[in-house]
Amino acid sequence: MSEQPGRYQRSFSGMVGAMVVLLVVVIGFVVFRAVNRNDVENPVKPIDISQPVEYAREQANFPLLAPDELPEGWIATSVRFGGSGRQQTWHLGMLTEDQKYVGLEQQQETVDDMVEQHVDEEAERGDDVEIDGETWQTFTDEDDDLALVRETPEVTTLVVGRVDQETLEELLATLR
Repeated sequence: MSEQPGRYQRSFSGMVGAMVVLLVVVIGFVVFRAVNRNDVENPVKPIDISQPVEYAREQANFPLLAPDELPEGWIATSVRFGGSGRQQTWHLGMLTEDQKYVGLEQQQETVDDMVEQHVDEEAERGDDVEIDGETWQTFTDEDDDLALVRETPEVTTLVVGRVDQETLEELLATLR
């Protein structure tokens, strides 16, 4: 009998046994959850942009750009046209086949305002690039977002995403 009443004997083998039992319970729970798990569907639903594009082209007071057809594997996820008078805006959000976001923005704003609003206040200007005979300015930020921007007298167009330049150029090739 122990000298202290109400105390039980502790042993190393008893502790190891308790840990083994606990480990078996945890593993059993993990296996149970894995077997009975319902995978969550992808919350991103593709949208049809044909009617919003048609409407926006009729209402816009600038040459509205939108793809006739998205590049292979891409899906449109958001579309907005709004504003009035000189302050109209056009937005088209898409996911590439790699599930990376690319946005197309058109507004009657300056390049600096568009870059600050859609890329970053601290975005750095890169070298200009020539795409289909048009000069586009490039901007990048700390988060590896890349933007191509072109300003015309009617509207400033910006495409942005955390993708490489070829991916943005692929989108630009589809715009009409």
